[in-house]
Amino acid sequence: MSTDPIETFRTEAADLLEQVEQGLLDLMQRLDDGELVNAVFRGLHTLKGSGAMFGFDALAAFTHHCESAFDRVRRGEVPATAELAGAVLAACDHMRALVESPGAPGQEDRGAALLAALGRAVAAAGTGAPAPDAGPGRPGAAPAAPAAPGSGWHLRFALPPDSLVNGTSPLALLAELRALGAAVVRADLSALPPLEELDPQRLQIGWEVDLVTGAPRAAIDDVFLFVMDMMELEVAPLVPGPAALPPGSAAPGTGAGIGPGTMPGAAAAVPLSDAAPPGPRRHPAAESVRVPAERLDELMDRVGELVIAQSRLGQLAAARDDLPLRAISEEMERLSGELRDTMMVLRMVPVATLFARFRRLVHDLARETGKTIELAMDGENTEVDKTVVERLADPLVHLVRNAVDHGLETPAGRQAAGKPAAGRIRLSARQEGGEVIIRIIDDGAGIDRTRLRARAEAAGLVAPGQVLADGELLQLIFHPGFSTAEQVTSLSGRGVGMDVVKRTIDSLRGGIDVTSTPGRGSEIALRIPLTVAIIGGLLVRVGQGRYVIPLAAVEECLELPREQDRRSRGRAFVSLRDRLVPFLRLRELFDTGTGADPHQKMVVVSTGAERVGLVVDQIIGNHQTVIKSLSRLHADIATFSGATILGDGSVALILDVAHLVAAGQQQEARLRAAG
Repeated sequence: MSTDPIETFRTEAADLLEQVEQGLLDLMQRLDDGELVNAVFRGLHTLKGSGAMFGFDALAAFTHHCESAFDRVRRGEVPATAELAGAVLAACDHMRALVESPGAPGQEDRGAALLAALGRAVAAAGTGAPAPDAGPGRPGAAPAAPAAPGSGWHLRFALPPDSLVNGTSPLALLAELRALGAAVVRADLSALPPLEELDPQRLQIGWEVDLVTGAPRAAIDDVFLFVMDMMELEVAPLVPGPAALPPGSAAPGTGAGIGPGTMPGAAAAVPLSDAAPPGPRRHPAAESVRVPAERLDELMDRVGELVIAQSRLGQLAAARDDLPLRAISEEMERLSGELRDTMMVLRMVPVATLFARFRRLVHDLARETGKTIELAMDGENTEVDKTVVERLADPLVHLVRNAVDHGLETPAGRQAAGKPAAGRIRLSARQEGGEVIIRIIDDGAGIDRTRLRARAEAAGLVAPGQVLADGELLQLIFHPGFSTAEQVTSLSGRGVGMDVVKRTIDSLRGGIDVTSTPGRGSEIALRIPLTVAIIGGLLVRVGQGRYVIPLAAVEECLELPREQDRRSRGRAFVSLRDRLVPFLRLRELFDTGTGADPHQKMVVVSTGAERVGLVVDQIIGNHQTVIKSLSRLHADIATFSGATILGDGSVALILDVAHLVAAGQQQEARLRAAG
């Protein structure tokens, strides 16, 4: 991982901005939710402080205005409004630009326009006052209101010894205290070791602060909000001395004052439990480590090679009558299996990380198109391999934009059709066997088949009068360059987005199902494998070749007697517990040129709601399958999703069950048509 502190800050800032955006979008739906207001305020407060600490002064100064606006909401001075939340949401894009490319041309003008909009939103919220300007001190520090003489707080605090290493700046905390009012700071050097034992990376200084301010105790807690659980802090009401010192002076024997109007003679601090009750304390966050994705992928490759080596060891142990070697092989199998399972868990992430970004996208699209849109999500806890999630981002963006532009009608059009004015888009995820099904559903006008066919014929994709099943017709929307839009808009109409969707899903060995009801809406279902790294598989033999069937798709295995195979010729169905199950003879489908094995087996697999039998010559057994991609020469063979290396060094192809069943059904249809 990069140790560059600036890159570390950029990563953390991106996470903070994502949290702030989600909080703002939630707040627009629940304007009276004080917890959301506090969450947004804390995110902005942290971003401002961290930005100033790492030298992003423009970011800190700009973020201060947004933080100040939410501080006023938090303190009840102005109510939360959708306009105010929207103004800060728009400002988040500018903050992101200030993080990624500070000093870029035009940033000052854009920032000024956004702050003007923020000021109007604050004024409209009820006070008539614009957002406050940045006060003196570090960039973004808010000036405190004048305090009543003698009022304030006496603080004694000590930070953890590793604070400097972890990026916590005591000077930044002292500057935030100074922003609340006049302060006298005294350093506590009692814990400092002798010079020869001094470690410059360990913080061994404490502080006492006499703070003259009218701010409440909650404002003190806000300063230490993010280190409260790790530090020692004592706070007591400030007892005034006989007289105030001149500005900039300090009490005899103390450190220099860092603000005007300092006060000597502070009383001894009392423990925190005897002082004013603090706000709710946060529980310590679970420890976590940020690991670059490249290292995780590299580790996954090593685990895959270990699984292959263990398979070779298992075959060697089985070939020799050596009990110690077999015991070692079994122990290696157990350990490699546990390591594989742990690695897979590390790679799995909930689709919530993917779905969350579409709330902002739908919000912006609604504003751009003038449509009223409600976004619903379910199944957000469904987990998928991180590589799959990363590659699904662009396809889902195209599908959501397409649903908004082509699918949903305008509010007037919906009311004329007897629908609610607000259109609805739903994102859902659900695991089915070894796949995750992600659905994008809208309640719009649906796909016009007549226009779709006319465009397809005009483009030469379909011959006039050619008979197409409804599913085949709807799949034409994914053809490169194809579009049914009457005109090109800023959202869609160029015929490139859906092509991207198709190519990406194909590269993930997935599939796309499209259904649409005119006047009621459309649904696009993406069938995605859970992982693209290691899967459990069932190793089978067909003719002289060996193949792997993904174990997650397997329901049961049974023997297919030769007599029943003969009776089934021409209809390819077998009765299984009073249900007819169609089956495919892989020997014929793969054209092996070999005769049928006398003891054929049938592997019953599930492809969504359908059950299909795959007839093989032999079931060899379970096999931990490390997926290797096929070469470009074989990329168009949809029947196979990849290959794996067996313990003896030979290669076995991995069957793509969904595509295999579709290919078998097409072959059966051709045979029946040929008569």
